[in-house]
Amino acid sequence: MSEVPPTRMNQQVFKGKKKAAESGHKLLKKKADALKVKFRDYAKMIAETKGSMSSDATTAFFSLTQAEYAAGNFKQKVAEGTLTARVRVGAGIDNVAGVKLPVFTPYETGSIADNQSLGLVGGGKKIVSVRDKFTVFLHQLIKLASLQTSFVTLDEAMKVTNRRVNALENVTIPKIQNILDYIDRELDELEREDFTRLKLVQGKKEDVEADKENTNANGKDTDITADFDAQDDADVVF
Repeated sequence: MSEVPPTRMNQQVFKGKKKAAESGHKLLKKKADALKVKFRDYAKMIAETKGSMSSDATTAFFSLTQAEYAAGNFKQKVAEGTLTARVRVGAGIDNVAGVKLPVFTPYETGSIADNQSLGLVGGGKKIVSVRDKFTVFLHQLIKLASLQTSFVTLDEAMKVTNRRVNALENVTIPKIQNILDYIDRELDELEREDFTRLKLVQGKKEDVEADKENTNANGKDTDITADFDAQDDADVVF
């Protein structure tokens, strides 16, 4: 603090810095609260999605077993096809309190499945059921991937925001306040010194004025003819 000159200008400058730091702290605190609420929402949605995915996965793989029982082992025929994707994943951005969170959304490409001839001999309905149930499971998987990616990004943003809030609250603002207290003390000391100096000057002026008044009063009371003897004067001849 010794490198900061205790002047009125610096006092105003640091008051402005303190006000800006307090405003930034208030905004970051609101941002941290908003991120915390969103963080809890994402955690809840992830738990719900995982719970539903458990039943969806069980249903999908049980349906696959039923289809293999009805139509035989058709995995080799599926692998021999062109495997054109009917579902793709698009990436978007969700803005939460200034934090950009990645969002994955599935969309249909509109292409026709190459394995439409599967199950002609038998088990066709079971194969269609397997396709539908694994499509539902795929959508749930994409949703979970989007939620977990956003969850991790949100967690990092929360840590950074909380560090900034703590830095402003425990380091920056107290440091500025200490500098302001130092400037106030020094300015008060300077004012006291100036007041003491003015009192001394005023006291000296009053002493000088009093001396002058005493001198004038003594001069008025003294008879100026008392110092002269009339007998010593020579006679004047007309």
